[in-house]
Amino acid sequence: MGLTLLDIDRLCCGYGKRAILGDISFALGAGELLALIGPNGVGKTTLFKTILGLMPRLSGAIRLNGEEIARWPRRRFARQVGYVPQAHTPPFPFLVRDVAAMGRVARHGLFGKPGKADMDAAHAALDDLGIGALAAVRYTEISGGERQLVLIARALAQAPRLLIMDEPTSSLDYGNQLKTLAHVRRLAARQNLGILLTTHHPDHALLHATRTLTLDRHGRAALGAPAEVITEDYLSQTYGIASEIHVIRRRDGREARLCVPEAG
Repeated sequence: MGLTLLDIDRLCCGYGKRAILGDISFALGAGELLALIGPNGVGKTTLFKTILGLMPRLSGAIRLNGEEIARWPRRRFARQVGYVPQAHTPPFPFLVRDVAAMGRVARHGLFGKPGKADMDAAHAALDDLGIGALAAVRYTEISGGERQLVLIARALAQAPRLLIMDEPTSSLDYGNQLKTLAHVRRLAARQNLGILLTTHHPDHALLHATRTLTLDRHGRAALGAPAEVITEDYLSQTYGIASEIHVIRRRDGREARLCVPEAG
């Protein structure tokens, strides 16, 4: 793991006084892609909202670059951390390039007008994701999968050190899922980003993550290399589906692990 960007220390989060997740600890380094997997309802989104400051923590520490963020101004936080939500339909028909440029708000302020550097960053992010041709199209007129790619471009245009992604491939087709995850992994390495994302697909973590944080149905966490924590026992006990994990050899000689559900 590279230089530590995010340090979560015995974090407890939930609603009011009711804890959803407790005693969660992990660190995320520069250049690392950490995948968070687990069934619905165990607190993945709650954890993200707590890290992002959208809901108060119950206890524990959240540090960025070694500093506790409790008293950070929101603008300072926004310059360091980008967030990609699940795709949504906006109320106004903005152009795609303008949605991507919204990622620059932390740089010029809420009421500032995007300058040339801001628009250049937005166009570069769209081009990186292969959707530059959509720049002048209305965001409300593109597909759900394309909207998700635009939200990723918006976060990249922000130029954050840490990128938090809530099921970034949930509305993408098979091809765009693979392209997006491969691109995100390359971004982590090339730009020395720390990336934390959730996924429901064990193969996404097995193929692309540097480390994985698994949550079971009781909110218990395990952190380690994907091959260490995504096991047949974990998948069976957590999802109620018997699966086999097979090691295959790619044509280029590299090995990969894939999850194969047992035939019913």
